[in-house]
Amino acid sequence: MGTAESKMLKFRGNDYPCCTSLTMGIIGGKWKTVILFHLMNNKLRYNELRKSMPTVTERTLSLQLKALEEDGLIKRKVYTSKPPLKVEYSLTDFGKTLIPIVQSIADWGDFVVENYSK
Repeated sequence: MGTAESKMLKFRGNDYPCCTSLTMGIIGGKWKTVILFHLMNNKLRYNELRKSMPTVTERTLSLQLKALEEDGLIKRKVYTSKPPLKVEYSLTDFGKTLIPIVQSIADWGDFVVENYSK
């Protein structure tokens, strides 16, 4: 745990005031954790991700996938041997380190629905 005088944490050229802000800077926002959740156990094509997240816009999904790829959490594999072009997304080894966190977030969501929704 850091103190008020602790140094900024650096990751990929960005400064973060604490470990929590670094984590949320990487996976925060409305869609990144959802994308990671869908990729925890599967490699998925863009359209498969889109179908599993029907309320996300195509632009937002594309931007979030690009950000996750730039941070090294997911990899994008393009198959070009024959048309049509096929693109598949999966977690990197670094991305797989987030599985316990993403699973905990999902489990908490289930807990809230079961115990606190009216």
